[in-house]
Amino acid sequence: MTTSAEDARVLTQFELPSEPGNERQVIARVEQAVTGLALPPARLEKLKTAVAEATMNAIEHGNQNVAERPVSVRVLHSPGLLRVLVADMGSEPDEPPAAEVPDIEAKLAGLQKPRGWGLFLIRSMVDEARVTNDARGHTLELALHLEGDSDEQ
Repeated sequence: MTTSAEDARVLTQFELPSEPGNERQVIARVEQAVTGLALPPARLEKLKTAVAEATMNAIEHGNQNVAERPVSVRVLHSPGLLRVLVADMGSEPDEPPAAEVPDIEAKLAGLQKPRGWGLFLIRSMVDEARVTNDARGHTLELALHLEGDSDEQ
């Protein structure tokens, strides 16, 4: 993700309480914000899925479902790049544990936790995803390349 925030135009920025179900509001607001970019339908659906998962992770894991700890969302557009930043107020260690690659057979056999698809799914839906941490919490940055050889352009 080489474009700096200073080079990007903010398409929308907002906060919502950390309440289950608010990911639907985030999806709708992000979708509205990117309407003018004419994303192909399949790319838009993947972005919406990644945004939903990122928001649910922020609500549940970062903010522990505490409504007073909002999830912050910023949608940034720069030439050739769309970024969605989903931030929580979590106080977990600096580096999240490495995401285990989900194995459906292992999950069904009880060898893996039944949950744990979030980061794996997010990373398969966008071109780039990274987690950063600071004194305020965690930010999951999702990026879609708007030009080039990304699939289903």
